[in-house]
Amino acid sequence: MRCIIARFPFDLTKSGVLESMKGVKPEQVIGESVIIGRRTYPVKQVGQVITRQDRRDFSAGEVLRAMTRLGFTCSGLRQTAAPTRVPSPIQQASTMLGAPATD
Repeated sequence: MRCIIARFPFDLTKSGVLESMKGVKPEQVIGESVIIGRRTYPVKQVGQVITRQDRRDFSAGEVLRAMTRLGFTCSGLRQTAAPTRVPSPIQQASTMLGAPATD
């Protein structure tokens, strides 16, 4: 599959990525990740190994798109739940007294 990473074209195959990552010890995953074989790698580490470019030269999104198109399992940043709205003490008291709460 032909893809563009950091403005350079690459012809990537699933078997080629597997071969490139063989013997590479995964770093600690903090953000986006790719599962290659039985290991989970940070996206930037995978991009650096397969493109031989500095991690600052490409985005995680470019590598995620390429790895997804090749059929690897990718995960992005975990989405946090939106904070729930907590009523003020006055709103709580009004609700307890039976008055409608106002915003």
